[in-house]
Amino acid sequence: QVTLRAGVELDARQVNQYTLILWAACPGEDEVEGQLFVRVTTGQVLRCDTPFASAEGDVVQVLADVAPRTPLYAVLPQPLGGLMVSGRVRQGFPSPSFLQFRLRNHNTPLTLTRRGLVLAPDNGFDPSKDIQMFRLEIEVMDRHGHNCSGAVRVEVLPSRRPRVTFPEPHRAVTVTEGIGPWEVVTQVHARGDNVRYAILAPVAPALFTIDEVTGEIRSTRRLEVIRAHLLIRAYNMLHPNDHATTTVNVTVQRTDRRAPRCVPAIFVSQVPETLSPGSTLVTLTCTDSTSTDGCLHYALEGPPSSLSHFCMEGPELKVNTTLDYDSEAVAALGFQFTATIVVTVGGQPLQSTRVPVLVTVTPVNEFRPVCPNGATFTVPETAAFGSVVGRVAGTDRDYPPDSLEYSVEGGSGPAQPFSIDRRTGEIRVVGPLDSQQQKSYRLLVRLTDTHNDLDLNKRQSCLCNVSVRLQAVPDQLPVCVPEVQELWITAGSPGSRQPVTRLACHSSPDSAGLTHTIVGGNEDGRFRLEGNTLVYLPNDRAEPCTFVLLVEVWGGSGARRRSSMVALVVHVTPWSTPVPPSTTTQHTTLQKEPLVVTQTEAVWHPPAWFVAVLTISGALLLATLGCVARNLLCR
Repeated sequence: QVTLRAGVELDARQVNQYTLILWAACPGEDEVEGQLFVRVTTGQVLRCDTPFASAEGDVVQVLADVAPRTPLYAVLPQPLGGLMVSGRVRQGFPSPSFLQFRLRNHNTPLTLTRRGLVLAPDNGFDPSKDIQMFRLEIEVMDRHGHNCSGAVRVEVLPSRRPRVTFPEPHRAVTVTEGIGPWEVVTQVHARGDNVRYAILAPVAPALFTIDEVTGEIRSTRRLEVIRAHLLIRAYNMLHPNDHATTTVNVTVQRTDRRAPRCVPAIFVSQVPETLSPGSTLVTLTCTDSTSTDGCLHYALEGPPSSLSHFCMEGPELKVNTTLDYDSEAVAALGFQFTATIVVTVGGQPLQSTRVPVLVTVTPVNEFRPVCPNGATFTVPETAAFGSVVGRVAGTDRDYPPDSLEYSVEGGSGPAQPFSIDRRTGEIRVVGPLDSQQQKSYRLLVRLTDTHNDLDLNKRQSCLCNVSVRLQAVPDQLPVCVPEVQELWITAGSPGSRQPVTRLACHSSPDSAGLTHTIVGGNEDGRFRLEGNTLVYLPNDRAEPCTFVLLVEVWGGSGARRRSSMVALVVHVTPWSTPVPPSTTTQHTTLQKEPLVVTQTEAVWHPPAWFVAVLTISGALLLATLGCVARNLLCR
């Protein structure tokens, strides 16, 4: 039986045939010799890539806070010739289903799936340890029995996020009996992200409960003299394995002495936002039953926002940081800070007095309004009354932000046909515009801040230059179709009202402003215009007659008004004639014949002799005036 030596790989591209010389001998017989020819042909083989198949194996580095069962590594198919390579998990490259993967060593918390994926442990890695190392030896086999093997080394690095820790591993709290249900006994704080709190021991606490978010420990019923030991756990809500514990010893003592008396018993104040850090808000005057003021201790309790802005120095409550009224954080608190000053007496038993504190921050107008950059607007000269030209968007850093009032210096008028909305800053058209008379306007807009200071006399303002350019709109004569009409109507009964035709005229940009006027051919007043409708007023005339009416159509406004003429030839048949009654109006368009419109203007042309006499008389008058002036000067 001839077998292939272990660890040897065949490659048909290098050697495609081997010649083996074999010797065989039986006892008592001569030796015989033969040859065996082994031909190597190309085919699909299974090989593993060098990093994966090396003695050290491929290396993968992950953080300790990776989620449980996260894919860390995968054996991926190589695009060429069925070879196998390894690498990190990538989308779109699953391992082929005809391969089988087997884990040779089982002393690892990592998991190898049937698809060749290496997964993180079911419970994740232990973040409390330093660098951890795991080695996996993997064998890959195809459906034909070909196999290869390799190794993966997973290095688990410490997490970069902050660990959950307690600054105080032990804490002792002493309170007096008589504390009612749901009163705060103490509060624990742990550093870290997404921290939550829980009581581990006693398993079923009957006297105390803890707020899982804030860490406040409260009583569940009225406390009597007792000693309680609580084991508190703080953990990361997203990574429960990241946790820390602390012990809290609660001692409830009898009430043997009265609590200190403090003046004031409650402190309520309003302070401006410009109050400098280090300023004193109040100084407490506290005394206990033994009048030992040196044994009094002062502490500040309350929300983190209050503890960061205020601090206690002995009996003095001071400002710790700037009280910025214009910040969103202070606005979210309603511009009010609440806290409690706890005054305790040293020695045994321990008593305390609580002084509630309410500080309201008032605004101070610190900043001037700021004009927008490039306040230039363009409006067509045909803009209607009330049209919006643009908006002046001023800014103000005081809270509430951008609370401004807008006004135009000098007001609105013929020289300034614009107004501005007092609240929004929108500029609107309030007068006629004509680009031929004035191409642009310069407005001085005043920005005045509001609601930024308790003192209304401390309002600040600024002037902004705003340019409004007029966009010229080409004029267009009114156009009527047709320009000449010939109509036949049958007169109705006298005293009635009979519509004849409706003029179809339009102009740019707005045809609603057209006016129609009969300027000729209506001497007896038989016709009148109602808007663009021509109406005939019948009378008792018995013979047919024809009217030639001239209608002038005006468009535009002001000095830009322009007009067109329309000619109407109306044939009226009396209602009493034997012609069959008809109210049908016939419209025909005449051939293009010239329509002559005569307009007479009165002009005076004096004769030549009149001009000569007037000139000589003027010269004599000037000479006489000159002589008189000369005589007066000589005298």
